[in-house]
Amino acid sequence: MTDDEALALARDAAAAWGATGTPTLIRNRENAVFRIALPSGPAALRLHRLGYQTAAAIRSELWMCEAMAQIGAPVPQAVRTLGGDLLHPLPGGRLSSVIGWIDGVVIGEGGVPLPGDAPAQAGLHRRLGATLAQVHRAADALDLPPGIERHRWNRAGLLGETPLWGPFWDHPLLDQAERRRMAAIRAECDARLATYEDQRPDVGFIHADVLRENVLEGHAMTLIDFDDSGFGFRLYDLGTALSQNLTEPNGAAIRDALIEGYGTLTPVDIAMLDVFTLLRCLASVGWTAGRLPPGDPRHAAYIRRAFLAAERAL
Repeated sequence: MTDDEALALARDAAAAWGATGTPTLIRNRENAVFRIALPSGPAALRLHRLGYQTAAAIRSELWMCEAMAQIGAPVPQAVRTLGGDLLHPLPGGRLSSVIGWIDGVVIGEGGVPLPGDAPAQAGLHRRLGATLAQVHRAADALDLPPGIERHRWNRAGLLGETPLWGPFWDHPLLDQAERRRMAAIRAECDARLATYEDQRPDVGFIHADVLRENVLEGHAMTLIDFDDSGFGFRLYDLGTALSQNLTEPNGAAIRDALIEGYGTLTPVDIAMLDVFTLLRCLASVGWTAGRLPPGDPRHAAYIRRAFLAAERAL
């Protein structure tokens, strides 16, 4: 979808929320996101990509954010249309939604060294750990309505025959030796995850994409972009956050600070944290295979990162 096509759809969508003025494009990637002006203040309009989430799944995501925000969780507040719905259908089959605007700046960028000195980086991840714990507790406090439809970040969703982000072990850039190595990594991860399941780990609603670009710091730290959220292992959120820190010089201190901030991990959880960092790295390999052009350098970068994470975790 070109920027001009996105803008035309955004004008249509914005009217359903009573917005004034012309929507301002923020980004046009998998979802197109615009800043709009509502009578109540600025908001973010999202034009959802085709074929990724059903209408029921997107409504479920927005319901979760709406309910968690209402009890004080650091997540965006979903905004309903003038008619009281969470979604507005658009020509061509796209769906649109709106969340309240969050003032702040992202805490970093993938592939770019983390800013700040060692104490600042540790403090940032201590706050991130506390923020994740707050969101998880808020989700647990909700009385979920019937019909909630979201991803399942469980063993099948991460390591099954049809994982949520694609079969990472079958990436077209892997040579035969790398395919054998990736298959062995998958088998070892599955065995460890099966053992971990027997320990009755904490599971529930998770963000599932806790990258630096999805964490804002302003008046408070806030998680944004719940497009991939679902139900699964809580450690997956922490592992995802650590996946961008594998080559940071202060990686060990960052990991310790994240654990400290989260506050409720058991020794069994801490022993599995590197495995969950690896699981996110593997998922990213699967994600690139089906979404990036063949010559994109991120393919090779994600494969290298997955092997590095495997060396550390296994």
